[in-house]
Amino acid sequence: QVQLVESGGGLVQPGGSLRLSCAASGSFFSIATMNWYRQAPEKQRDLVASIDSEGTTNYADPVNGRFTLSRDNAKNTIYLQMNSLKPEDTAVYYCNAFIRRSSYEPTWSNYWGQGTQVTVSS
Repeated sequence: QVQLVESGGGLVQPGGSLRLSCAASGSFFSIATMNWYRQAPEKQRDLVASIDSEGTTNYADPVNGRFTLSRDNAKNTIYLQMNSLKPEDTAVYYCNAFIRRSSYEPTWSNYWGQGTQVTVSS
């Protein structure tokens, strides 16, 4: 069974930093794009950043220049370094990935982590 396990959330003051991690575990053949989404209370879930298997990244405008997404393919893990955090960054952050379970099946499945809370407050 494939799982995405997030860690690194918490409470931080405005201007502070946090690093989130998301590790894929279980049996699978390949991972394509991995993403971070976030969802604030009573708001929709929005894409924050994405990274493909070659390390090409894209960022949402509100976090561009403050957040950095990186990937360790050997560990099947992505890291979201969040700097200069603002109260509006407060949300549950979800890891998402497109994973191919087997070399015999060309289908890519979409997986989600359980979410990790990030709270930016003084």
